[in-house]
Amino acid sequence: MEGCKEAATPISNSYNLDLDEKGITVDNSKYRGIIGSLLYLTASRPDIMFFVSLCARFQSNPKESHMKSVKRILKYLRTTTNVGLWYPKGVSLSLIGYSDSNYAGCRLDRKSTSGTCHLLGSGLVSWHSKKQACVALSTVEAEYIAASSYCAQILWMKQQLKEYGTELNKIPLRCDNTRAINLTKNPILHSRTKHIEIRHHFLRDRVQKNDCVVEFVEINKQLADIFTKPLPKERFNQLRIELGIINKSCLN
Repeated sequence: MEGCKEAATPISNSYNLDLDEKGITVDNSKYRGIIGSLLYLTASRPDIMFFVSLCARFQSNPKESHMKSVKRILKYLRTTTNVGLWYPKGVSLSLIGYSDSNYAGCRLDRKSTSGTCHLLGSGLVSWHSKKQACVALSTVEAEYIAASSYCAQILWMKQQLKEYGTELNKIPLRCDNTRAINLTKNPILHSRTKHIEIRHHFLRDRVQKNDCVVEFVEINKQLADIFTKPLPKERFNQLRIELGIINKSCLN
């Protein structure tokens, strides 16, 4: 891949992977090896997190179409070798999170994908992209489950910061679904929400205890969007910069 062509994004925003049962099978050990290396790289390159997780779903029986998508990620990395996380000094220790979901985004089982990220000051310190365990019956449920996973992470980070002498309460969680936000503020379990698993409702308990507060954010300012779905080049580059994943040449 050293002499490969450049790629502006890890995957085309109009491309969706499936099982491709009629496709030509490739060496699964080689495929898994590439996926393992890319998963290791996501510790410093959050911009490829969703795409690597997407390709990792086909490790049991990879096809040529899946290998083509993996090579697209390698082309993107080849193009952006100078890109990485930037942590400026002298920023305040204010914690803020973003939560988003791609409703029924998986073509195989129609499960949604949760995406969350957390910024300490202006530095990205935690990110998450994972297919949800159950099929959400509405966009509200998908967003609510994504926010619930964020809340679990924020409680752990809150405890870690407390050990360093920083006490935080009412940590903002920004979500772009007003109905999901209203659900976190209502302690009453209505019949329309009884299908949502009880384990996700602990989010409401934490909101009541002022551990976090769920706020509305416009879709065009939703930073977690990059962890849930393929995006156009302009939108992808915009979110990458806002998350602090920048080219080091821009710092000079």
